[in-house]
Amino acid sequence: VLQIVKESQQQHGLRHGDFQRYRGYCSRRLRRLRKTLNFKMGNRHKFTGKKVTEEILSDNRYLLLILMDAERAWSYAMQLKQEANTEPRKRFHLLSRLRKAVKHAEELERLCESNRVDAKTKLEAQAYMAYLTGMLRFEHQEWKAAMEAFNKCKTIYEKLANAFTEEQAVLYNQRVEEISPNIRYCAYNIGDQSAINELMQMRLRSGGTEGLLAEKLEALITQTRAKQAATMSEVEWRGRTVPVKIDKVRIFLLGLADNEAAIVQAENEETKERLFESLLSECRDAIQAVREDLKPDQKQREHALENDSGKVSNIQYLHSYLTYIKLSTAIKRNESMAKSLQKALLQQQRSEEDGKRTPRPQDLIRLYDIILQNLVELTQLPGLEEDKNFQKEIGLKTLVYKAYRCFFIAQSYVLVKKWSEALVLYERVLKYAREVQSGAGAYTNSLKELPDVQELITQVNAEKYSLQAAAILDANETHETESPSQVKDGKPLSERFETFCLDPSLVSKQVSLVHFPPGFQPIPCKPLFFDLALNHVAFPPLEDKVEQKAKSGLTGYIKGIFGFKS
Repeated sequence: VLQIVKESQQQHGLRHGDFQRYRGYCSRRLRRLRKTLNFKMGNRHKFTGKKVTEEILSDNRYLLLILMDAERAWSYAMQLKQEANTEPRKRFHLLSRLRKAVKHAEELERLCESNRVDAKTKLEAQAYMAYLTGMLRFEHQEWKAAMEAFNKCKTIYEKLANAFTEEQAVLYNQRVEEISPNIRYCAYNIGDQSAINELMQMRLRSGGTEGLLAEKLEALITQTRAKQAATMSEVEWRGRTVPVKIDKVRIFLLGLADNEAAIVQAENEETKERLFESLLSECRDAIQAVREDLKPDQKQREHALENDSGKVSNIQYLHSYLTYIKLSTAIKRNESMAKSLQKALLQQQRSEEDGKRTPRPQDLIRLYDIILQNLVELTQLPGLEEDKNFQKEIGLKTLVYKAYRCFFIAQSYVLVKKWSEALVLYERVLKYAREVQSGAGAYTNSLKELPDVQELITQVNAEKYSLQAAAILDANETHETESPSQVKDGKPLSERFETFCLDPSLVSKQVSLVHFPPGFQPIPCKPLFFDLALNHVAFPPLEDKVEQKAKSGLTGYIKGIFGFKS
């Protein structure tokens, strides 16, 4: 029973929490089964009800009919539970569907008592019936009856897991793990106060609760913190005590230490990421509550600023404290993501065959950019501008993350064989790291949570030597690849008769034999002659001719007019 149910759920929507799709699958399978078994409920004009009895159990598909009926009712109930968050009236329909699912499960258990059914199926039918009964009682908040039903279900599945091989036992153990938080929640509501701690541990191990328990457990944690918040009146941060009057902020601050401890104890990155997101969401809600109180208090806060000579008001200082928590948590989350990416880069286990994108240094650069931006915002928090120790501490943290950012920028340059740029960036990393070491005397405790700078220095020194070796090898490879037997320089055949070159284009239709049209060639130009002797030539005298022309006078002029010449 359990194997059929789980396979159907995983293949038809429940892998993504789509209960409506699974419900449609159950309806279609029921129709196919009734048609195959010729077990129709009348025709399209008249309904004729039929019941599966022990006498007709000649085929195990008759049991599948009852199982699919129960699954269809259960999936509809879970769909209504999702919709009931916004439409509370649907909760009544939800309970009705769960009762219907239990009714079908009881019928399945009754039919499985037949001698035609083996012992394993009988036990699984009993466990299935107990599971649905427990869920119905859980929704009715009948904690004792729900815990009895879940315990019965857990006992049967544990015995089945011990009776079969490890591969078959995995399915039963998964169901036991699913219902264990429900059992502890019922125990807590009955009166077992120690169950809350176990629920928190289960929440961490499972990476988040699912189903009916998810919202109830979150509400339970909120209620527990609300009871403790009644006794909390103030908080101290960096030597200043601030009163806390907002209930939402009290609840958040009380749960802050538990949330941070849960993040440290998280077993995998997915659980840790989910807890980080939950903490940031609660912090944003608390900041919003403080911000709403800041608006009507604007005039009073401005008056306080004048009287206290620049000292911010309590509500503004509380806002700065919550903003500090938010930015610090965001930095830790991005640092956690960076560490996981660094492991993936070092191990290089992910390949293109997995269908996943291989991590690159550029991904880490983006994360460190966000961290540096958060650190800049920390230095601008109101009330902390004059705190020199805080500013110095943030400055050292900035240098650490700048060093790591430069390191991964250098790594990205190494990938594209830009050796000189990478070497300069490695030197910049060493410069930042030495500045951190020289200024971290009094701030050693605050820098403990940061990445180790000495380890980065060692890694950079090793990378520098490997970079130099890679640059030399790359230069040698470049010379080798430029051998005349392999290089094609684009010259036509007529210009490289003396050089052997493997050129496949010589046997193609676009062979390059000569340059056509031929290019221009330089030729000597026509010489230019300059008459330099003219300056040194003595011309013959012309005085006699000039004098004769002058003596002619008027007579000569008249002769010239009429065309007579002497």
